[in-house]
Amino acid sequence: QVQLVESGGGLVQAGGSLRLSCTASGRTLSNYAMGWFRQAPGNKREFVATISRSADFTLYSSSVKTRFTISRDNAKNTVYLQMNSLKPEDTAVYYCAASSLSRARVTLTSDYAYWGQGTQVTVSS
Repeated sequence: QVQLVESGGGLVQAGGSLRLSCTASGRTLSNYAMGWFRQAPGNKREFVATISRSADFTLYSSSVKTRFTISRDNAKNTVYLQMNSLKPEDTAVYYCAASSLSRARVTLTSDYAYWGQGTQVTVSS
């Protein structure tokens, strides 16, 4: 079992930045591909970014590519999501998730077995 805890969310003005963190306990994070998803009220949970176990592969949704950066520090059992140039449409609850699948391209919610509780990001216009 992996327990995931997100932090770093908050209220920010449009154009601002936030860095989300996701810290794991229970098992070492290096065993998992990691992903970030988000869910706005009334919407389905959507893929934001993923990073492979050794950080040699990353993938982003088209809506955040060039603005967001996913990274990981396996020694700290932590994954990050640096969010720059934030827009009001980025407002959502952000979730980190861990996948034990061997392929690198893991973009579906069903690809992930473990989820954090989420952290709220609100971008004001």
